[in-house]
Amino acid sequence: MATTTATITLSSADILSDALSVSATSTLYKDASTSTGLDQVRMGRNEIATGTTFDLLDATAAGEDKSNWVYIVNKETDPTYYVLITMYDKGIGRLYSGDWMYIPWGQGYGGGTAAKDDIEIEAFNGTCTVEWACFHEGETLTTQAD
Repeated sequence: MATTTATITLSSADILSDALSVSATSTLYKDASTSTGLDQVRMGRNEIATGTTFDLLDATAAGEDKSNWVYIVNKETDPTYYVLITMYDKGIGRLYSGDWMYIPWGQGYGGGTAAKDDIEIEAFNGTCTVEWACFHEGETLTTQAD
């Protein structure tokens, strides 16, 4: 069994009247389990030309009702270059140079069609290089073609 742990720390000396320091850690488990960790990962690196929109991660029926966690980072250094992340025709957010996101990903929640839950990405103001990883518990294959 693999053990995958995610940790985030937020700190600021001047965002509030007192210093801010928040830290959280979570172990990634398979769906409906607190003993079996996630054991698979898909990852990649893509260069996205300005104005290009494509599916960064395709949702599948085999991935429905499974635990999935997605990490995406915009590796560009120009502060005006950003990517827009969308799912089910809804904007999740913009990642400017150096920005990253880490979210749970539910495949199969987009109105009963897994394809609606694809994670899409579009680049603005210049070609953006993104790196991504999807930590997941695996997929239930239903046909030989899967």
